[in-house]
Amino acid sequence: MTQAPAYTVHEADPARDRELILGLWRGNLGQEARMRAKFDWFYLQCPDGAPLTLLLRHEESGAWVGVASAGPRRMLREGRPVLAGVLADLAVLPAHRSLWPALSLQMALMEAGAKRFELMYGFPNPKAAAVFRRVGYVPLCRMVRHARVLRHGEYVRRRLPAFLALPAGGLLDIVDRLRPRAWRGGLRARWQDVADERLGEVWSPASAGGGPTAIRDLGFLQWRFDASPLIDVRYLVVEDAGGRPQAWFACESRGKVLYIHDLWSRRGVAGPSREQLATLLHAARKAGHRAVSIEFGSTSVDGIWLEAGFAPRESRPVFWHPSSVETAPRWLTAGDEDE
Repeated sequence: MTQAPAYTVHEADPARDRELILGLWRGNLGQEARMRAKFDWFYLQCPDGAPLTLLLRHEESGAWVGVASAGPRRMLREGRPVLAGVLADLAVLPAHRSLWPALSLQMALMEAGAKRFELMYGFPNPKAAAVFRRVGYVPLCRMVRHARVLRHGEYVRRRLPAFLALPAGGLLDIVDRLRPRAWRGGLRARWQDVADERLGEVWSPASAGGGPTAIRDLGFLQWRFDASPLIDVRYLVVEDAGGRPQAWFACESRGKVLYIHDLWSRRGVAGPSREQLATLLHAARKAGHRAVSIEFGSTSVDGIWLEAGFAPRESRPVFWHPSSVETAPRWLTAGDEDE
């Protein structure tokens, strides 16, 4: 006689099951008001369709005890459209947090995802990384935060007596401002609050390289950043002497740090030029920021960032699994995540 499974997995309808899903998130993911706002944006307003969402049911009690999702993300691979799934919002109630419930939920999500997505990828926290490995996801790269100090006084005070810190910090600031000034090459920076057609023109399919690379057109910017209730983005637009946009940086002020969620330039996956980075740093310093911070996949960084003074800090893993696309994404920023 076959023993009935302790848990079963069922596909959810995000619009119908909104309160059920929010109840499973409550106390397990982020702050409740934030997660409600995320749900209405990420699950109900995604231009590429609702995320694939699965629910875990405990058969003995009949209770719903877990949920996991994969949100659609449009990509290009060698000029061909690819639909990827970004893993999001795994939650299992505390009483059911043995390995098997989470494992069975993620196994079912991978199986169902293979029918909809050509690849799946995710950014698990350390506790979930073991589950990802057991299911069959493989390491893709590490998301590495890179930081660039702009005003050195605070950092020097950590290492020198107070009477030396002020002049030393000021001297470092002067040297730092002079060094990249010649790099800007006639480019200029302009801030704007929302994406428009001019920013959309920076993206082109040819700039995506071999991919898979997420499409960063105007529609993406308007949904991922302008409509998001989770972040407050402004765009730093780098223009040439004729006023034509050459690159954009989707930025958020976090105290005195300018955090870059995403970026794109006409150079595409080659990354921004030295001149474009110098223009970014000049604009950030002029706006009063003490530092600039950005996270991107370790395969996306090149020597230009290090030459511009960015230094690697902490990192976290990225996992992926192919369904029908064997080539892994190589350009990843925080913009490729679900928040």
